Amino acid sequence: MMMLQDGSTQLICLTASSGVPLFTRGASRQLPFSVIGSLNGVHMFGGGQGVVLSSCDTDGGGKVVWRVFLDSVMLIAVSGGGPSGSCGTEEETRLQRLLENVWSCMVLVLGQDELTNVRNVERLKRDLRSCFSLIDQLLEEKQGYLGNLTHCADSLLPSSSILLQEAVDGFAQAADSEFGCLVVHGRIATATEEWWRQLVPQEIVLLSALIRTLSASGSASCDYPVFLPQFSPTVAHRLLRFQLLPGADVCVLCGSTPSLHKAGTELVGRFWSPLVETLRNCLALGDRCLPGSISLRPDVLALLLINRETRRSVSCLQNSSHHPPILSKARCWELLKLFYTFSISRYFTQEERTQRDITEDFLLGFSHQPQQCYLVTEECKCYALQTPQHQLYLLVMPSVPTFALGTLATQTLSDIVAPTGF
Repeated sequence: MMMLQDGSTQLICLTASSGVPLFTRGASRQLPFSVIGSLNGVHMFGGGQGVVLSSCDTDGGGKVVWRVFLDSVMLIAVSGGGPSGSCGTEEETRLQRLLENVWSCMVLVLGQDELTNVRNVERLKRDLRSCFSLIDQLLEEKQGYLGNLTHCADSLLPSSSILLQEAVDGFAQAADSEFGCLVVHGRIATATEEWWRQLVPQEIVLLSALIRTLSASGSASCDYPVFLPQFSPTVAHRLLRFQLLPGADVCVLCGSTPSLHKAGTELVGRFWSPLVETLRNCLALGDRCLPGSISLRPDVLALLLINRETRRSVSCLQNSSHHPPILSKARCWELLKLFYTFSISRYFTQEERTQRDITEDFLLGFSHQPQQCYLVTEECKCYALQTPQHQLYLLVMPSVPTFALGTLATQTLSDIVAPTGF
């Protein structure tokens, strides 16, 4: 049975105990209520027999993934089939990450208590609407942002990092906070030490997505309550966001003080007015995310670089000199995500491996931990390199000799890390 169109994903949220639907998001062609009931019923039947049903494939090439959180909420992701080039293993990895992110998003906005102590289902349905814009962003998987998939913070590497770091540290301290960050084009340009040290990577990814959503609303500033899924799931913090320039926002997580008005009128100008030109230069990097002093080999189409220790990542496409381009931007992002899920599903150690890991049997076939892998396709060649500190994923032109891919990857990694210290 083909339940959805190829490439589309529908998310279903129900109460775990009674199977009452709370919301559905995603594909324009929604599943019939009878199908939703069957998906819930088969999971409940398995649970009654002592079997945990986590995923299955459909006859039409789609996939269904179930997950119950804290015996309170069941999330079901239904895919009409992965993007062109993906297979079941990669698609399941993507859907499992999606369910984890959606649950954490619900905790971020409503708090864990609201989701686990449900007294009024109709009220919960209404409250969950405040999560929809953020959940929709997770489902859309906008081009250029890979943090939802990698659970690493999408970052930008400015050339004036020291000046910006000092400003963020000073602004956060003046706002009685240890948690502050500067977001440029939806990516973190710099943040306080505690932002990186105390918040878990998934929290940082979701906060970045929330900041993008709030920034897109057009408001110059906002005071938004958030629950941090790991750090503080039951006690809300205030997220203060201020637009410095279009595309550049500074944020702090704080307690009851300062007021939004005081922070906006007294602190923003003091710390950020002297840095207007620096911010403009940072904005000029655009989607490249790398300082202008770093030049990539012309045969590199796209890259994703992850710092495994800090759980930060930078990703970018390189403008092609070919007319028309070898690959469209949309296809480059799609292939980069597919290659990432291919690599972590089959070869590389995932930092967040669990007992439910779908790749365990495959990895047991290796007597060593793979450090490199590659794919050769008609559209491009893909190469991944893993070191103790980094993972690098490259898309390169098909004309690059396969034997040269390792050298190209090693050189690219050095060209970025050496000058930036990333």
